[in-house]
Amino acid sequence: MPQFVLIGLCEPENEEGQAAFEEWFINQHIEDTTHCPGFVRGRVFELKGPHLDINYVSKYISLYEVEAESYEEAERILNEWQADANAWPGRKHHWQTAERLGGMPMKIGGSGWYELLRDYSGPAAKS
Repeated sequence: MPQFVLIGLCEPENEEGQAAFEEWFINQHIEDTTHCPGFVRGRVFELKGPHLDINYVSKYISLYEVEAESYEEAERILNEWQADANAWPGRKHHWQTAERLGGMPMKIGGSGWYELLRDYSGPAAKS
């Protein structure tokens, strides 16, 4: 089955919103989304240093590994699943947090589906 990665470039709305961003996005949203059918893994990374002195696009990047027939199918399943208040037991808590915070406490700088073309493992790969 084809493999895709859904990448999100996200930031807190402002410095004052950092705690809300961490609570909702880092501590809840990544896990919540990863429970979607076809999703293999969800991860979020925080930028710790520049590479080649190039400007960075986002301080945070989320990566969701997904198995699906197509990215369109994965997107359809994700959208339907996210609209279901009872998709998994933690969903209600996640939605209540968003409501308490006044919505999603972040801005999205970009997002997209990428299909896996090749996969290489380096010497530090765990089997």
